[in-house]
Amino acid sequence: MLYPELFSSLEKARWNMADDIPWHQFDAGLLSEEQAQTVRMNAITEWSALPATEMFLRDNRDDSDFSAFMSIWFYEEQKHALVLMEYLRRFRPDLVPTESELHAVRFEFDPAPALETLMLHFCGELRLTQWYRRAAEWHSEPVIRHIYDILSRDEARHGGAYLKYMKRAIERFGAQAKQAFAKIGVLMAAAGRAGKPLHPTNLHVNQSLFPNDTIQSRLPDPGWLERWLDQQIQFGREQEERVIGGILRNLSSLFGQEFKTAGDLNRYRKMLATA
Repeated sequence: MLYPELFSSLEKARWNMADDIPWHQFDAGLLSEEQAQTVRMNAITEWSALPATEMFLRDNRDDSDFSAFMSIWFYEEQKHALVLMEYLRRFRPDLVPTESELHAVRFEFDPAPALETLMLHFCGELRLTQWYRRAAEWHSEPVIRHIYDILSRDEARHGGAYLKYMKRAIERFGAQAKQAFAKIGVLMAAAGRAGKPLHPTNLHVNQSLFPNDTIQSRLPDPGWLERWLDQQIQFGREQEERVIGGILRNLSSLFGQEFKTAGDLNRYRKMLATA
């Protein structure tokens, strides 16, 4: 089982909201209205770990080890929402999300292949790591910069945990797991060419609710994510290449193959499909 090992390692890295956030360093003059609004949107977005956890538990009923790990992932992701809301509660109480705004991002996801979902969320953690690093650089106010740096490190650790479950899946399911990971890897590594930053928050996940079936579509400002990425934190080609590079490097290690480009990975995916 991976859960005991992951619990121990993530417990050692866990931060405390009371002691590890320098609340006393807050500088009101360095927090713009625009920046404060983005903290609000990210707090609501992080709350979507709730329906994602419900999905994981439903679709992994046969895997108690991974389901137990969800207790860690869910706790830490909800803590992200909580620390962002605490920041607003202390310094911009008028922007604290309402319970109805938080509840709006809780809806049922359609069942999906568990291995593909695992890979999707692994890629999502890599992407969010880079998003939050960029957010920390964009913000001026020191406390929120510190918070985003902490969140980025958490997301990187979560990606590492998912990677361990991916390695275990390949040991158990072989080519079936490789096919699932390669399929989603090609999709996520080609996100730049698609003109859209693919992430679990903006993928359609409930056909019956389309087009209101993404986390992004249920935010108070559905257009916020693209604006945040393109105009505010300016998540450009250089940062996107870091995400793609992380996907390709990790799959190269998992598969024992070298993938320098998404095209390399796609050719390997086709080879698996015909093998």
